[in-house]
Parts: sequence; C-alpha cells; structure tokens
Amino acid sequence: MATDAPARMSGQQRREQLLELAAEEFARAGLHGTSTDTLARRAGITQPYIYRLFGSKKALFLQVVERAFGRLIGGMDRAAEERAGRDALAAMGQFYDRALADRTALLVQLQAFAACGDPEVREVVREQMARMWSATAGHTGLHPVAVKTFLAYGMLLNTAAALEVDDVDAEWARGIRTRIQAGLFDHLTDDNNR
Repeated sequence: MATDAPARMSGQQRREQLLELAAEEFARAGLHGTSTDTLARRAGITQPYIYRLFGSKKALFLQVVERAFGRLIGGMDRAAEERAGRDALAAMGQFYDRALADRTALLVQLQAFAACGDPEVREVVREQMARMWSATAGHTGLHPVAVKTFLAYGMLLNTAAALEVDDVDAEWARGIRTRIQAGLFDHLTDDNNR
C-alpha cells in the first residue's frame, strides 16, 4: 500500500531546514522581529521543537550569524588559496563581489550588526569580524591599513547591496556603484599613503 505522506526528516535534516528558514526570517526581520511561531509554521513543526533543537531564539540567531559569516570567510579563504599580497586580496574581493548576490546572507550580516546592542550577539559578531580580519591579513600579508581599506569597502558594498542601489538612477547611487580599479586600490593601500 503506497502512501503520499512525506518522509520524516532526521534531526540533522530538520536542523538544517530550520537554519535555512531562520536565515530568511532573520534577514528580513532581525533578531527581535522574527517570531518562533512563524519559523515553526514555515517548518511544519511546533515551537517547543525549535527550543529543543536550539535552546533559544537568540541561540538560533547566533548559529545563523556564525553560518553566514563562516560561508563568506570560507569562500574568501578558497579564493585566496596559493596567492599572496594584492593578488590574494583581488581574488578575495572578486569572491566577495559575487557573494553579494546571496541577499539572505548579506542581510543576516547587517541584522547581526544591528543586534550588537545585545552583549552576546556583540561578542559573536566580534569573533566573526576577527575571523574575517585574520583571513584577510593572513592570506595577503598586507599592512593593517590595506586590510582596513578592503574591509571598509566591503561594508560599503554590503550597504549598497542592501539598498539595492543597482535599481536607483541617481548621482549618489551611480557614485556608490563606481568600481575601484586595481591601480587606485594600490594607491590607497601604498605604504606612502598611510
């Protein structure tokens, strides 16, 4: 006798499903604006099951944040493999530019920064920024000013992507969309310009 009932998910599959759904919800509404009721309904489970898997909504949020940053940093690491200096930085920058297409991950990062009024969130976000700094500095071997300039430009790209400036026909938006050419970045990060 055949049944049409969906196969039950393993605990790990359910956990992965919840992390993906939670990323979408947290990206949209943030830590405090996301409801575990909404997550439970979307996943087809009960709220208590979410708490059983993650302990608290904040713990789920923090895992989503760590995962989003981890994917980004892992991609930057892979892009920079077997490169050094500005070549590594350029490869990391190209990866980062492509990664901006993942709007959910981008907005999770921004929501994480916005939730840093909470000490636990702030500590996790600091750890992720430290990992991003270490990955960039470690792969490139560049001076902190160059690393800082690269990461600052990345934050501008995050903001521009969140604002969807590609859809805005205004002088300020065109200015933000202007690409930094390799030669200009070399000038900005040159030892003489520190």
